[in-house]
Amino acid sequence: MAKAGMYVGLDIGTTSIKVVVAEYIDSQMNIIGVGNAKSEGINRGIIVDIDKTVQAIQRAVKQAEEKAGIQIKSVSVGLPANLLEVEPCQGMIAVNNESKEIMDDDVRNVASAAMVRSVPPERQIVALLPQEFTVDGFEGIKDPRGMIGVRLEMFGLVFTGPKTIIHNITKCVEKAGLTVAETVITSLALTESTLSDGEKDFGTIVIDMGGGQTTTAVMHDKQLKFTHVDQEGGEFVTKDISIVLNTSFNNAEALKINYGDAYPSRTSADEEFPVDVIGKTDPIKVDERYLAEIIEARLEQIFRKAKESLDEIEALDLPGGIVLTGGAASLPGVVDLAEDIFGTTVKLHVPNQMGLRNPVFTNVISIVNYSAELSDVYHLAKSAVTGEKVSLSAAPQTNAVSTTPVYDDYDASNDYEEETKPKNDEKVTGKIKDFFSNIFD
Repeated sequence: MAKAGMYVGLDIGTTSIKVVVAEYIDSQMNIIGVGNAKSEGINRGIIVDIDKTVQAIQRAVKQAEEKAGIQIKSVSVGLPANLLEVEPCQGMIAVNNESKEIMDDDVRNVASAAMVRSVPPERQIVALLPQEFTVDGFEGIKDPRGMIGVRLEMFGLVFTGPKTIIHNITKCVEKAGLTVAETVITSLALTESTLSDGEKDFGTIVIDMGGGQTTTAVMHDKQLKFTHVDQEGGEFVTKDISIVLNTSFNNAEALKINYGDAYPSRTSADEEFPVDVIGKTDPIKVDERYLAEIIEARLEQIFRKAKESLDEIEALDLPGGIVLTGGAASLPGVVDLAEDIFGTTVKLHVPNQMGLRNPVFTNVISIVNYSAELSDVYHLAKSAVTGEKVSLSAAPQTNAVSTTPVYDDYDASNDYEEETKPKNDEKVTGKIKDFFSNIFD
């Protein structure tokens, strides 16, 4: 259940930086401000120029502040899944206080015990997610505080990532005049926020098609089990159009948005449109079918790389199929092409928030929603990772103080730049519960 308060999400993408301000009342999300600025200083999802990235963040934040009528002080920022590793962890402690009642400090201590591991110097722990606790042999406990026990155990997942990526993101946020309220693994937020309970339990694949990279994530048994990042995305489709048709990048982007389709058989070779070609005075005529074939070639390559990684863990046998999202997924014909290549059910996820009904906003909305639903137990475990003390008795953290909130019908989908039935196979149902036993070996 989402905690009441104001939350701000920041998604640093290759082609655009998005900021969403949301107010939660009775666990309902109300979007009150959106910012969307063209990215600079980012290549294939990785920050390569801190100063340019800071300026882009500031532009997006300013837009969101003007729409929401607030001053943004801190944000929950998304972390890409590049080189992300997921490992199971387990810790056990003896309850120290005389009454043997389990307190906040006991949860912190058992989380610290679960993190006793060797982490390479170039990596750091990003997040620790408690899955369940055991008190004196009684299993399946989600929050042990207030219970009586002698021995406390915790089972969870620990996520580690490259220090360079984490440091650069944090540095850019701080240089933009903000503080990081929460660092959210974007793939984890996506799978948690976009999938139903059944899809999380039985297994579903989420493919996020961004501008500079495509991220594949697998959720099974209500846990993020696997991630894979391909350094290609919608921007590469635009570059292909630009090179093949010998036109500018901006013209190629306009062609993709206005005439593009990823499934050539849906298009006509008789329908033509003008294209301004570099070095020629008059435009040339290009038909829809030819443009679709250019688009299909790149997207097919992206999907086949994702399929190779999924085949290694037999994830395509999961009954939940595939959920596509991200700006590049909004191109017509993408779902049809994906179904042909993956051989399973594919559906497109579109956010249902007014003014943000475009897959390009799925990431930032998921970041906000995930942050609002984090439990007290998570924050206690997080304090074991960061070393910071948390006060759970205080009111929920508010990332921005509203002065004159603006509840209007702003349609942020007009601003974005580049990104314009579960399948049940009876012969594999017996394998569902042990698909990923080899991942953690």
